[in-house]
Amino acid sequence: MKSSNTAYLRLPFEFPINGSIPYWEPSVTHDLSQGAWSKTNIEEHIDLAQWQSYLSDLPRDPYVDTRWKRMSWLFLDDSNTLQVLHECPMAQGGQYNDAATMADKLRYYPPLQKEFLQRKDVQEFVKNWASLWNIGPQEPILMQINGIRGQQALDPLQGQGIHQDGSQFLSILVLNRNNVVGGSNALYKDKAGEHTITEVTLEPGEILHVRDNEVFHNVSQIHPINNDTPFERFIIIINSRFNDKFQNKILQEYYPKAILSNH
Repeated sequence: MKSSNTAYLRLPFEFPINGSIPYWEPSVTHDLSQGAWSKTNIEEHIDLAQWQSYLSDLPRDPYVDTRWKRMSWLFLDDSNTLQVLHECPMAQGGQYNDAATMADKLRYYPPLQKEFLQRKDVQEFVKNWASLWNIGPQEPILMQINGIRGQQALDPLQGQGIHQDGSQFLSILVLNRNNVVGGSNALYKDKAGEHTITEVTLEPGEILHVRDNEVFHNVSQIHPINNDTPFERFIIIINSRFNDKFQNKILQEYYPKAILSNH
């Protein structure tokens, strides 16, 4: 069901975008001004252990086997207050997703927990992320928590392969890595993966910022360290300013006031 123009949840916490210390290290803004990616650690800004506590009740992804996921569409209003848009599905065109289980489909997921989104450090994270990329009021921001669990080697992307997400700005924050070998993030100049830009293995609390419309990315296969013990790797993905026409069409239907990319 489509939501009305006012179908959003107002979150109560307010705070300055920048506190006593800068949220992003100078190297982050420098890297992104000069290139397409940057990596940093934000553990000093978030309570990582508390964020990890929200992983226990993630529902299984109905479209991708062995994955668990929640997601919410967020935006900042004209007063810089964080809002949550209800009931808007995720939509990726085949141009951006090669997996038959995901491409050219409307995908519906349970929202991120209200208690999680009301946390001050979560709101600060979203606001500072939007500030980093100059995301303005009414621009939809997609925030996901997802990951995999298992005891045998798995492809975290479940067939999606080297790809772009169909946005201009994308960041990946690792929440946990338990009993894991692999799961390295690689960036490429091309979809074929012939020209590697970098490959990094993010530890919990580390975040990789990417200009999603300029490079392609992938994640390597995950293996358990101990085959007798289940492994898991969970991440937050946050992105905005979508190039995917399919996604923008759906966003316009569900949120008519949205400011969307024309590119």
